[in-house]
Amino acid sequence: MATEVKDRVVAPVDEVPPPGRAFLAALQHLVVMIAMPLTSVLLISRSLHLDDGDTRALLCGALLFSGIGTIFQSSGRYGLGAGLPFVMLPGGAAVVLFIQIAQTYNPATATGAVIITAVAGIALVPIAQRLVRFVPMVVIASMILVIGVNLVKVGANLITGADDKHPLRSVAIAGVTIAATILAHRLLPTGWRRVSVLIGMGVGTAAAAALGQFSLRPSSGVVQLPEPFLFGAPHFDLLAAVPLLVFSIGSMAEATGQTVLNAKVVGAQIDTAPTVGRTIRGDAVTSLLSGIFGGPTMVTSGENIGLIRLTGVRSRYVTAITGVMLILAAFLAPVGRIVNSLPGPVVGATAAIVFATIIVSAISLFQQVDLDNDGALLTATAAITAGLLPILVPTLYRGFPADLRLLLGSGVTMAAVVGVIVHLLCVLTRNRTKEQVNA
Repeated sequence: MATEVKDRVVAPVDEVPPPGRAFLAALQHLVVMIAMPLTSVLLISRSLHLDDGDTRALLCGALLFSGIGTIFQSSGRYGLGAGLPFVMLPGGAAVVLFIQIAQTYNPATATGAVIITAVAGIALVPIAQRLVRFVPMVVIASMILVIGVNLVKVGANLITGADDKHPLRSVAIAGVTIAATILAHRLLPTGWRRVSVLIGMGVGTAAAAALGQFSLRPSSGVVQLPEPFLFGAPHFDLLAAVPLLVFSIGSMAEATGQTVLNAKVVGAQIDTAPTVGRTIRGDAVTSLLSGIFGGPTMVTSGENIGLIRLTGVRSRYVTAITGVMLILAAFLAPVGRIVNSLPGPVVGATAAIVFATIIVSAISLFQQVDLDNDGALLTATAAITAGLLPILVPTLYRGFPADLRLLLGSGVTMAAVVGVIVHLLCVLTRNRTKEQVNA
């Protein structure tokens, strides 16, 4: 009997905590992760000049599918999700690519690109593991660096606009927001540091209100709903979708690392290949749903892994409850009203500091690369150059046809394509040199 009981010991990842502790732990995950969907929706809304109704519908969809995707990944049922304590969010780089496609073509084409990428992701699950092995770490690190720079630029553009009548005041509000975020993370108790981004947004908004740059937008009702085909019938343009397709391959590599890391943190024994396949499939199906409702590509996030380490609560049922909370928050109209009222300098500053962490992540990845090797150094140099040029000089390819301009103007795509080509060239020439020496 003792042996039988011992055999039934439940792994920490499969434990069901008491209701009170589970609720509080889930609430922490919600507070830590909610800044990303809020910021992503505001970036899209301000960049595409959406009205209040469209913004609220987009926010509802972002929170709704973040919740549904989180439940998929946490439960791992029906081949959707890893069955690990993951959360899902709109992908930071994917949001920028969505905006670029929408501004170059129109939002309907951007929606079509999200759907094309999601369908491709579902189809590529069986060979995803093999595909990502062909993308070396030096190229992945270069792509992430370019993504970070692009995201910071998008956020910074929201701090002051062309019609800003008080640019100095806007910069001051942005500075207060960033300073409050840093000080909250540095000085507050550990638990509060996890919500330092939201604290910074709150302090920045208070400063904006004191300077007369914040007012709560009028709205009625307590319920908001997502809207299918928010931007009209999707327009499917394969060339326009190329940047997102390239990003999806990189996100598969990221999903592989995050799945292995999450399993290690929670002490779960997994069969890596099929588990990663379920992670990618969960991402793709959630992105498909998001695209139908006008939203960007969704990705599994590793933001909550630090919280798991901090609290020691490793149950996937906790993140599943977080998913339910996100779904409930999605339909609350006051949430959309408050979010849509946030001042541009606060949103832009928050986006800039949050997305700058992506650049830091890229720098840490370069530590895994032997840059003393001429091939690796040349690959990184070429990839970063090709990726940063269209970001730093947006008019560089203005004389090219629209379709080609979108492809060349995507820093992420160019970093990936040029990086892989140069890497293969270095490998081939190195092998040829070895053959000549041996001969």
